This record gives sequence, C-alpha cells and structure tokens, in this order.
Amino acid sequence: MARSFKTLDDMGDVAGKRVLVRTDLNVPMADGKVSDDTRLRAAAPTIAELSDKGAVVLVLAHFGRPKGKPDPTMSLAQVTQPLTQVLGREVRFVDWDSAPDAVANLSPGDIALIENTRFHAGEEQNATDVIDMIASLGEFYVNDAFSAAHRAHASTEGVAHRLPAFAGRQMEAELDALEKALGNPGHPVAAVVGGAKVSTKLDVLKHLVGRVDHLVIGGGMANTFLAARGVDVGKSLCEHELVPTAEAIFEAAERADCTIHLPYDVVVAKEFAADPPSLRTCNVHEVAPDEMILDIGPSATEALGDVLKTCRTLVWNGPLGAFETRPFDTATMALARTAAALTREGSLVSVAGGGDTVAALNQAGVSDDMTFVSTAGGAFLEWMQGKELPGVAALSREHLAR
Repeated sequence: MARSFKTLDDMGDVAGKRVLVRTDLNVPMADGKVSDDTRLRAAAPTIAELSDKGAVVLVLAHFGRPKGKPDPTMSLAQVTQPLTQVLGREVRFVDWDSAPDAVANLSPGDIALIENTRFHAGEEQNATDVIDMIASLGEFYVNDAFSAAHRAHASTEGVAHRLPAFAGRQMEAELDALEKALGNPGHPVAAVVGGAKVSTKLDVLKHLVGRVDHLVIGGGMANTFLAARGVDVGKSLCEHELVPTAEAIFEAAERADCTIHLPYDVVVAKEFAADPPSLRTCNVHEVAPDEMILDIGPSATEALGDVLKTCRTLVWNGPLGAFETRPFDTATMALARTAAALTREGSLVSVAGGGDTVAALNQAGVSDDMTFVSTAGGAFLEWMQGKELPGVAALSREHLAR
C-alpha cells in the first residue's frame, strides 16, 4: 500500500538517537490505580521496538485537563509504574524542570516518560515556545496517538514540523485500516451509525451518504429519521426539530444511490429499565403514544445481517439500541456477531471505533475478530466526517517535504 506518511521502517539507524514518541496514556484511574490499561498496551509495541533498536525513547503524553498548569492529581508519574509493567522494562519518570539534564544522562535503549504535556499553557495553543522546548529534547519525532490527532497541539502537530516525523505502529495500523474502510474501500460499503442524537453526528451522516452504499441508522437517532418518514414514535427520544435535516439527508442519499436502512420492527417499552414488564416487539407503525423505542426488532436485525453479507467493507460507530441495559443490547450484539463471522471468513473488512462501539463489541465478545477496532473517540468521529486531522496531516506533509 502506497502511504502518504513515513513509518518506523523509514527511520534508519536510531541507535543512540533521542526519539520523542507521542502516545495516548490518558488512561482511566480508580483509587489511584489504572483501571483499564488498553492504551498502555497499544503504546507498548512502538516504545519497545525503538528501545530494542537502541534509541533513547522519550515518551510524551497528556493526562486529564490540567488547564495549562501543574496539577499533582494529573501527573504522569502515577502511570510510570503501570507502563513499566506492561513493557516489562524500566520506565523512568522525568519532570519538565529537569528534562534537559535528565535526557542528556540517558543511555541507548533507555525509556523515559516525560511529565504531562498539558502542564504547559502553550501545549493546547500549539505555541512556538512549547514546540521549541519539546523539539529541543529529541532528534526524531514519532506520533503514535491517533486518538489525539484531531487536535493541533504542540506535541501532536507542532513538533512534527521541527523534527523528522514518523507514524508509530499504532498510528500506522489505524491509518491503514481507515484507508481500507473509507479511503479506498472495496464496494459495496456499509456504515452503521448509532447513538442517541442526530445532532451529534449530523456531519458524519452528511459525509457518509456520498461515500457508502448502505447507511444503517440505529439508536435514538433512528427515531428522528422514522419521524421524518411519518412514523409516530410515541415517547421515544426524538429530535423533532431536526426532521427537515433528516429529510435532506434522505434526499442526498437518493442522489448518491445510497440506501438508508431504518428498522421496520422495533422493541418498545413504557419505561426504560432492565427487562420491563411492558416489553414487546412491534411494527414501527404500531408504537403506542406511551411507549418508547429502545432497540431494533429481530426481523430488521436479520435483514441488516443479510445486507452485510452482500458487502465487502463495514464502518461502525454507535450502537443500534440502548445496549447498556438488557435486553436492549440484542440487536447490537447480533449484528456485531454477524460482522465478526463475515470478517473471520474473509469476506468483510470491518473497522469500528468510538467508546460506546468498543464497549458494545467487547460485550459481544467479538472485538478481536473485527479487522480493526479504534479506541479513538473524537478523532475517529472527525475522520468519519471527512475532516483533515492535524496530527495526521503533519505527518503527511513531512513525508512529502523530505
């Protein structure tokens, strides 16, 4: 695959060289301990590979929102030991005041985690003085944080213009997967877009209708589109003020020869609770005024599975129903398992992303069977909107300029 960015394979000999590696270590914490080390494990391959090649590895990351000043509760010092455990090799912690001297004393193969980049007010402003300060510590720059690539910050974008810049292994895998999914996909392409509100994913839907062959709309969003089709959705979550927007998306899809799939049978209840006594499945035209739609029905779910069987590529962002509460996870689980089975047999390239989507795929036990699951939230959503991601664009420009 011809790439618009350089990878670790293009770096040459880095033995003894100082390499800045921007990672995403913004991990959840509970009682002072890391409660989910997914991001640490994602960062490990690039850090370990560079260390094995004899580089002095200087790990950059943000943690929380300290608002441009030091905050002990958001220090990366508390992530140093968990990262050491994941890597199986020592990671030293370096604060900003001592960084130049500490870095100068590191040996080839050493790994140092530098304090939270957001302790500097100029980090989020992409300020020249912060870019210069960070760049002065290294000789090469590697961005391995796709999840922060939608932000033009000093450590995610600015430094890429100061030093030879490369994509880390996680970034490389992410960009390759996204290229297969929407950049140059095999058709037919299906997109599943779910979630509570149309308003949060308007740009995604507008962009996708011109890029995919099948657009599956689920979650609370589907109710607004059903309302635009004249369906009375009862007490369901519905943005009635966006019905004209939904109608415009229908028209755009028709012009682009994109089929929009909405449920024709639904699971409803009079209250949103686990296994409510009022639970029933009905045709969308039979929703009572005091009922709310909480999941897609079995017939519609089966029909969507049949659609996926005709497709070569799937992009997925958002659940089909209120999946956190059973039994309103049924449709999401069923379609996820269908997608995973098609991916396993080699007929479907499946790329999924976003927090709820990752949680749903984990719940279905199929995350490892998908072609690629992105842990990025905002960056994945902006990519689905067709927006340029500053952190990625900086790598691409570096490639073209050198």
